[in-house]
Amino acid sequence: MKKTLALLLAALMALTAMVIPAMAETDMEYVKDKGKLVVGITDFAPMDYKDENGEWIGFDADMARAFGEYLGVEVEFVEIDWDNKILELNGKLIDCVWNGMTLTDEVKAAMETSNAYANNAQVVVLPVAKANDYADVAALAGLSFAVEAGSAGEAEIDALGYNKTPVQSQANALLEVKAGTSDAAVIDALMAAAMVGEGTDYADLTYTLPLNSEEYGVGFRKGSDLAAALNEFMAAAYADGTMMAIAEAYGVQAAIIPQ
Repeated sequence: MKKTLALLLAALMALTAMVIPAMAETDMEYVKDKGKLVVGITDFAPMDYKDENGEWIGFDADMARAFGEYLGVEVEFVEIDWDNKILELNGKLIDCVWNGMTLTDEVKAAMETSNAYANNAQVVVLPVAKANDYADVAALAGLSFAVEAGSAGEAEIDALGYNKTPVQSQANALLEVKAGTSDAAVIDALMAAAMVGEGTDYADLTYTLPLNSEEYGVGFRKGSDLAAALNEFMAAAYADGTMMAIAEAYGVQAAIIPQ
């Protein structure tokens, strides 16, 4: 009888273990357990771009490394297809999207986002020789625009109903205009300031006509506790001057971080 009872108890315990799964670890625990924060980015100066040694630098890259130190983990940068950023995040190919990402309603619905950390706008990039012909948004109606697929720039052109050619990155959008295969591009103002005009590879291009105003944030998996940790880190980095020093180094207009 005792042996039978013992067997029944053992079977019940095994069944209970199968029915009640182990508590899932948080995103913070997941990242700390593997010792690495995988950051999804694109080549996007002045936020994320490579120096002459092939190392990722920029405002976002430097801040991501500082956050990694705060968490006690290494940081790995992975170039992603911007149009697939949510899929890559949810599939755990990356742990966050940290690349001058506009805090749109779509982004906020799909990700756990940080507080805004930088101010930006979407601007029109045109050949210098033609810029004076397009003094307002209505004058742009007949142009073809190169835009990064899935970007805030694409959303602005869609809202206007203008012709577009989606490309893989904002850098590719600039190449389209330089090559003459698109009349204009819509990219982030921060990138335009760093990449376009005298002294750059796009000296024959200029940027005009802001189409909106917006803010940047970092995206994590929905429900992730890393977003709150990043907000705490950024508040401290803003208060001690670290964040503003990095912003000044890369010509980025940092937002006012809540304390």
